[in-house]
Amino acid sequence: MTKPTFRMAAVSGVVLLAGLAASGCATKNFVRDQVAVVDGRVGTVDQRVSSVDSHLGDVDAHVTRVEGTAGEALERAKAAGKLAEGKFMYEVVLSDDSVKFPLNASQLSPEAEQRLAELAQRLKGENKNVYLEIQGHTDASGNPAYNERLGEERAEAVRRFLSKQQIALNRMATVSYGEEEPVADNKTREGRAQNRRVAIVVLS
Repeated sequence: MTKPTFRMAAVSGVVLLAGLAASGCATKNFVRDQVAVVDGRVGTVDQRVSSVDSHLGDVDAHVTRVEGTAGEALERAKAAGKLAEGKFMYEVVLSDDSVKFPLNASQLSPEAEQRLAELAQRLKGENKNVYLEIQGHTDASGNPAYNERLGEERAEAVRRFLSKQQIALNRMATVSYGEEEPVADNKTREGRAQNRRVAIVVLS
């Protein structure tokens, strides 16, 4: 083999080895990048699962609270001799994030009156001998005694409106929980809006 030919072969070998080395490095980098992508996706999935678990926990807590207040309403109605069957039918909730209760006031908004008029029509259409417990709730702003009064005033405003819709007064009662039964975090504006509410528990 001549010297130029030998030199070219050597250079070609070096280039080939360099290419293989570069290819191996690129492969490692590609695998490393793909692992990072998969890790990122797994992390995202874990976050979504955690979010779903948290949401389910909130739902379970809310259901437990509804069952608790509905059970208390049943006991009060039974004690008053108001029930025919003694069972919970459904609950209608007017919360500040949807019907806008005025701050520190009990006046019903047009949105709340519309929801109540629809409820009254439903009750009259079903034509059942139902009993309503109207529960007033507030957020944690202000002192507990004030919030209990405000909850009662809001519940009573609902009772008066339903009475004007031909729902018999003797088939309705009011109770205030004040700030004691929150359904959301009182540390956020959205949570406080959800806690300012009136729940109408329909019993038969």
